[in-house]
Amino acid sequence: MNESQQSTPESASAQQPLEDRVNNRSQKPQSEAFRAFMASNWAPAPLTVPERAEVADHAARRRRAVSVQFPGERLAIPAGPLKVRSNDTDYRFRPHSGFAHLTGLGVDHEPDAVLVMEPTDEGAGDDGGNHHATLYFRPLAGRDTTQFYADARSGEFWIGPRPTLEEFAARLALATAHLDELEIAVTKNVGEPSVGGVSVRLVRKVDENIDALVDTARYNTAKDPEQLDLSALDALDDKLAEALSELRLIKDDWEVRQMELAVAATVAGFEEIVKALPRAITHARGERVVEGAFFARAREEGNELGYDTIAAAGNNATILHWTRNTGSVRAGELILVDAGVEADSLYTADVTRTVPVNGKYTETQRKVYQAVLDAADAAFAVAVPGRRFRDVHTAAMEVLASRLEEWGLLPVSAEVALSDEGQHHRRWMPHGTSHHLGLDVHDCAQAKRDLYLDGIIAEGMIFTIEPGLYFKEEDLGIGAEYRGIGVRIEDDILITAEGPVNLSEALPRTPDEVESWMAGIYGAEAAANS
Repeated sequence: MNESQQSTPESASAQQPLEDRVNNRSQKPQSEAFRAFMASNWAPAPLTVPERAEVADHAARRRRAVSVQFPGERLAIPAGPLKVRSNDTDYRFRPHSGFAHLTGLGVDHEPDAVLVMEPTDEGAGDDGGNHHATLYFRPLAGRDTTQFYADARSGEFWIGPRPTLEEFAARLALATAHLDELEIAVTKNVGEPSVGGVSVRLVRKVDENIDALVDTARYNTAKDPEQLDLSALDALDDKLAEALSELRLIKDDWEVRQMELAVAATVAGFEEIVKALPRAITHARGERVVEGAFFARAREEGNELGYDTIAAAGNNATILHWTRNTGSVRAGELILVDAGVEADSLYTADVTRTVPVNGKYTETQRKVYQAVLDAADAAFAVAVPGRRFRDVHTAAMEVLASRLEEWGLLPVSAEVALSDEGQHHRRWMPHGTSHHLGLDVHDCAQAKRDLYLDGIIAEGMIFTIEPGLYFKEEDLGIGAEYRGIGVRIEDDILITAEGPVNLSEALPRTPDEVESWMAGIYGAEAAANS
């Protein structure tokens, strides 16, 4: 092959690495003249040092609570990497909840960051704990670097300014270091404590690169790599994830305020939903109209949705996790909306209301709704310090089973249905009545059963109360008047010494209140448009 043939465009394309081809659309200049020109005549980055954030002291106390559980061990808590949505575009970044809880960082500052808690002598660490914590992340690149304009994932030209090491250190009252130093920080002296090594615990399945880094270090330092018990090491890592989850069972004052912000924004979002219903009726995919109305409020007042909105009209309301939201919205039917705004701090609300599309419940709709409301009120009554978490569900089920018996829908008595051998009522209420709420919509999910389901309700807990009844159109075991009706009422409650406080009480709950609320919104909208 002669020289001219070697330089054909087809040949050059074949030589281009596959991973580089996703950037073909950019076609960045490579000349030295361009690089020099791009590095010149930029105003210096601001050197302001932020004030210490309110969350910093709370995050420090959380780290110390973890530190005392794992003396002498190195702890690694990754934020996680960016996730590809399509080709060279990423999803909006959200850090792992355990990382957010221990650092106080929300929103999208820190992809690839890792919090490392290095063991110290007992009591010689941060705040009298057993570790010294350092946040490793990729700071702002100078405007004289190629990263500034060439890196679409981290360059300021593409995504805006990133914090500096000094900024995060001041804001979080936490030591910081460049991500380039992470590998040594995580892997140094890894080995058996019996021979002077350091044991590492890692929150796994958050960042594959950190998983591989720790696994390689463990393998390389093992006395006999062939005998390395990976399952035992995974179990040690699981204990760290469990501890971080259990730490969030009780919310501190700062977390409570974040939840109040998230719930308030969610209440505002439900008002937008009601305003959108008249247009939703006219649209082939009216559920999407409802979904969009709430999403707009979530982005205006918060960071994001806390989870995919359920906007389920008619029979779709009997599908527990209906998030396609492709259905139509018809007058005379109910629409069940389960939605929550995630605040900038990443704490999320989780609220459900089931409203009549035309503003008025039919007799059967009202009867089913009232049964669910009564079940919720019964659950509220036992959601007090000292009772077991499972008692909340039991109280709601007793009400629902009684109503189903009263309506002639149960093939057995309510008493038999409620027994372990029965459970017939669960045909129409198959999910749990409550779950913890906070940084995750299903928060504390890795906590031990005896602290969660079998746990004792305590002051500072935040969880949902959300009974429901779901009568599917295809259910031939019930009367036709019930078919296609799905009702769920969900509120977010804070446990105090005096009992539960309904954080979402600003949203109407009784049928009369819902109808009056909707009439007020429709009336205001009509007046505004007249």
